[in-house]
Amino acid sequence: MPNPATSPAQPLAGVRIVEISSFVAAPLAGMTLAQLGAEVIRVDPVGGAADYRRWPLTDDGESIYWTGLNKGKRSVTADLRAPAGQLLVTRLITGGGPSGGILLTNTAGRDWLDYETLTATRPDLIQLEILGRADGSAAVDYTVNAATGFPLVTGPADHEGPINHVLPAWDLLCGVYAALAITAAVRHRDATGQGSRITLPLEDVALATVGNLGFLAEAALCGRQRPRLGNAIYGQYGQHFTSADGVSFMVVALTPRHFRDLTELTGSTGAVDALAIALAADFTDEGTRYRHRDVLTGLFTPWFRDRPAEEIGTALAKTSVLWERYRSFDELATDPRVTANPLFTLLRQPEIGEYLAPGSPISVNGEHIPPRPAPRLGEHTESVLQDRLGLSPESIAALHMSSIVANEPSKRTAR
Repeated sequence: MPNPATSPAQPLAGVRIVEISSFVAAPLAGMTLAQLGAEVIRVDPVGGAADYRRWPLTDDGESIYWTGLNKGKRSVTADLRAPAGQLLVTRLITGGGPSGGILLTNTAGRDWLDYETLTATRPDLIQLEILGRADGSAAVDYTVNAATGFPLVTGPADHEGPINHVLPAWDLLCGVYAALAITAAVRHRDATGQGSRITLPLEDVALATVGNLGFLAEAALCGRQRPRLGNAIYGQYGQHFTSADGVSFMVVALTPRHFRDLTELTGSTGAVDALAIALAADFTDEGTRYRHRDVLTGLFTPWFRDRPAEEIGTALAKTSVLWERYRSFDELATDPRVTANPLFTLLRQPEIGEYLAPGSPISVNGEHIPPRPAPRLGEHTESVLQDRLGLSPESIAALHMSSIVANEPSKRTAR
C-alpha cells in the first residue's frame, strides 16, 4: 500500500483526532476520518462505553458492531470521572502541535470538555459535538425518525400505525456530515490558523434531509399528505414482483425507454397502448405511469409469476430496465458483489475472527484503502501516553496503580 502521507486517498494523513463517543454517528465519523488517513484515538472509560457490547454479537459474545465501526482507530481507556483521568485526556486533546487539537464527541454536558475550557489551553481547537437536538436535549435515531413523517408513509398502503425502517439513516448521514465538517474545519485552520466550534444535532440532519427532498415543501405548498405506497415509488413507476419459484425482484422504470423495454419484455405493449387510449393517458410521462401504477402492475405481474428467477434475471439483464433481486444478508455475504469486490478484503479481527470487511467506499485513482482491524479496548493506552504525552514508564505505572488508566483484559475473559 502507498505511504499514507503521499496517498491521494488519504489526504488527512498527519492529522490527529481524539474521539470520545459511543453508538453510531460519532464512531462512524471517526472511522471515516481514519480511512482518510487521520490518526483517530478513541478514548473510552475503563471497561468500555455504552456501545462496547452492543449487538450483533458473535457466539462468544464479542461485539461485531463495535469492531465494525472502530476499524483503524487507536484505543485509550481512562477513568473519565477522575480529575487525573480528565487531565490526561485534556492534554491529549489540546496537545499534538499543528496536527492535533481536534475533538469529535457526542458526550454533551461534560464541563471539562466544554469548548471554552479547552480553548483556554488551545485557542485553535476544532471541536465537533454531535447533539440529539439543537436545544441540547437527548435524542437518538429511532426517536428522531418518529417525528420525520417517514414511519407514517412506510409500509403497505392498507396498514394503520407507524412502521420504522431498520436502517439508522439519520445516524449514518450525521456521521458523514461530521467527517465532512471536520475535514472542512481542518482546511480552514490550515488557511487561517483559526479553530472552529461545530455543533451537529442529529434531529437537524433529519429535518434538513426531509426538507431537501421536498417532503416539507410539498406539505406546506400543496397541502398534500404523502400516502403509503408499499414498495411503489412516489412519482415514478417502480414495483416488486415475485417469480414462479418465490424470488422477489424490484423493478424500476424511470424513463420512457425503461418503460418501453418493460412492456416489450412482458409482452404487454398492446395492452398498455390500449390502456393509454382508454384512459387518455400518456405513459411517456412519469407522473402518468405513477398514477396508473396499480393497473400497470396488474399487466406485468403474470410474466414474472409464470417464470423462474433465473430466466427473469437473464431477460432483464438484456434490457435497459433498472432491476435487482431481493437478497438476504446471508445471500449477500457470499455474493460476488462482496466476495469479488476490491472494496472488501480479508480482515483478521482479534477476538472476532477472519472475515471479508469493507474499507473506504471511496476509490481515488483506482485505489481502495483496505480496512484495518479495530483495536482491543485500551490497546494503545500506554503507547499513546508515552508517544503523544511524553510520559515515562514510571509515570504510566503510577497511573495504573491509581486506576486512572487500565490494561484492559480481553473481552472474552472480562465477562
